[in-house]
Amino acid sequence: MPASNHRTPRIAVLADSDTRWKWGALTAGRLAPEGATTDGYLLRGRATPTERQLAEVGLRPDALAEVPLAGFLAELRRRHADDAAAPYDLVVLALVGGAVQAALHGLARLGQDHGVRPVVVTGYVGVVYEKLADGLLLRHGADLVLANSTVDAERFRAVYEGVGADSTAVTEAALPFLGGAPHRPAGPDGRPYTVVFAAQPSVPAGRADRAHLLDRLIGHARAHPDREVLLKLRSKPGEHTTHLEEIPYQRLARDRGPLPANFRLVHGNMGEVLDHTDLLVTVSSTAALESLHRSIPTAVLTDLGVREALGNHHFIGSGCLTSFDRLDEGHTPVADPTWQDRNGVAPGTAYASAFDTARARTAALLELAGAKELPPITPYYTARTAPGYLPGLLARHHLAPDGTPLPGALDPAPAEGLRGRARTAVNGAVRGAARAAYRHGVQNVAPLVRRLGRL
Repeated sequence: MPASNHRTPRIAVLADSDTRWKWGALTAGRLAPEGATTDGYLLRGRATPTERQLAEVGLRPDALAEVPLAGFLAELRRRHADDAAAPYDLVVLALVGGAVQAALHGLARLGQDHGVRPVVVTGYVGVVYEKLADGLLLRHGADLVLANSTVDAERFRAVYEGVGADSTAVTEAALPFLGGAPHRPAGPDGRPYTVVFAAQPSVPAGRADRAHLLDRLIGHARAHPDREVLLKLRSKPGEHTTHLEEIPYQRLARDRGPLPANFRLVHGNMGEVLDHTDLLVTVSSTAALESLHRSIPTAVLTDLGVREALGNHHFIGSGCLTSFDRLDEGHTPVADPTWQDRNGVAPGTAYASAFDTARARTAALLELAGAKELPPITPYYTARTAPGYLPGLLARHHLAPDGTPLPGALDPAPAEGLRGRARTAVNGAVRGAARAAYRHGVQNVAPLVRRLGRL
């Protein structure tokens, strides 16, 4: 590793959606030794980011390729077997829990076969409001499991210790994309007071609930013609993010007739949108955490209840819970500073040192790896602890119970580069058509079938 052989450290980030790519790439940047190079890998699947989504995130690695999980593991094996190739020193897994677990078993097998392996880091892209135990145990085995706040670190350790698993990998840090200029109120620069609603792909999921929020937002624009009201969308029709979006807001908006002149649908980088925001409104989007960190008044809606299924229960005690009725009347929520501090979004200087511990632990682990003293990966889930769960989970990612690829799992061609190594026109057209068909089925056919089933 860097301390022992003086070569430039190499990092690989494997992500399965635009939001997780953003988290993984920024986390790698926070933890990377000076001079490190970073290669990006996008896990091939329904949520693989489009070129537009990648451009919107704005994070460019040194190289980028699209791969299945078995292909990623094969690339790591190739790098360890080929004297001319540089193996990765650090791997950041920015994936859904099941894919993290599969990758961990594949990396564990790599370590067994080659006697050396990379340091492995994983974590969560935002608020952990559901499947806490399930998601955490699927991430167990990584060298670092990053927690985004004091509250999360306490919860994560309690889960691991409660099942008798080692909790030392849990490391408190913060969301890597917090930052930006503090809130500057509208007025002096001549811009209007701006309200931004941060939409989520699957919260809420139902048409009636999404229509309610859209109608209230449009109504707020009509009631306050002096304000600019923006509906910040996560994706365009046909694109997917971390979660499925069956009923896009832009489709609902087309049925609303003429919209107020001060109401707009917008895309773009959330940080840039927040630069001109005076009130952030959401159900439970991670954008609320970005907004709170910048001291922007933030409203977490109770219109649809305060429920675990919505994720807004996370904000109990924050001072941000409110309704559209109150917002229409001019209410401006004021965040509780103690809640902000414990939940990792307090404004001020503390954020500057939030990654110090994680960075120091990463450096120590890299030294162990360089000396070939890194201990084996030991996930909580094994053939002994979860014989009825783990084999099926691994098989979904085309891995055998021992972490090796199943027959036929690997593409005949190497990892397909999205930049520098252009995809062929035929492969690109076929894959694009397949994704379009899948997304059409999710957004149009599946809701229709469910409605017919209820008749």
